[in-house]
Amino acid sequence: MPEPVTPSDPSQRTPKQWVSFFFYELDPAFRRLSAQEQADAKSEFAAVIQKFQEGGTIVVPYSTVGLRSGCDFFLWRIDYNLERLQELQVELNKTELGKHLKAVQSFLSMSKRSTYIDKIDPTHDNVRTRIKPGRGKFIFVYPFVKSREWYLLHPQTRQGIMDEHIWVGNKYPTVKLNTTYSFGVDDQDFVVAFEGDYPEDFVELVQELRETDSSKYTVRDTPFYTGIKGTLEEVLNKL
Repeated sequence: MPEPVTPSDPSQRTPKQWVSFFFYELDPAFRRLSAQEQADAKSEFAAVIQKFQEGGTIVVPYSTVGLRSGCDFFLWRIDYNLERLQELQVELNKTELGKHLKAVQSFLSMSKRSTYIDKIDPTHDNVRTRIKPGRGKFIFVYPFVKSREWYLLHPQTRQGIMDEHIWVGNKYPTVKLNTTYSFGVDDQDFVVAFEGDYPEDFVELVQELRETDSSKYTVRDTPFYTGIKGTLEEVLNKL
């Protein structure tokens, strides 16, 4: 019998975070409601989120109004319990604002230690086991799929290719990377979320990464979502 990779005893398992990005488009009919009706609906929606935050769920809101068609805002949601993330959405759907929202996209993933070693800054490997969101005013989120040929390469070959990728990334310390894993739970391999205060640095980083060997093995890295972080009240008031 092969040696088990993961323990069957729950007490011996290391908790991992579930990470969910949920993207919403507002029905224009909502804007035709009275100012008081809109305010009450937003307050009800915010109260649901606050209740779950008090219970340990992390929720960070981002506005996309005027930045991308077909999407007005999204929530970055993190919890150790997948059922809680589902229940959060169930309760949001029941609110008056929720009845005027269409879910246009979602990404589901999990935190996990990287299989690649950052030889320049080994502390990056420890950060990925626990996501700490909200490190910049702007965020850039997208799904990421690698080719099957990539996974058939020898591990040392992949590490060598990633050494260049990591080296380029470390040239841009103002851009903070969050990589989470979607194997078997969503359509992509990874979800990547870059945070920072200088969008121009992210543009330079992505352009330079296009010139690395690892980009030859990229199958899909769209759609891109650019969001501006705010309090929940600020984000909802932009609708």
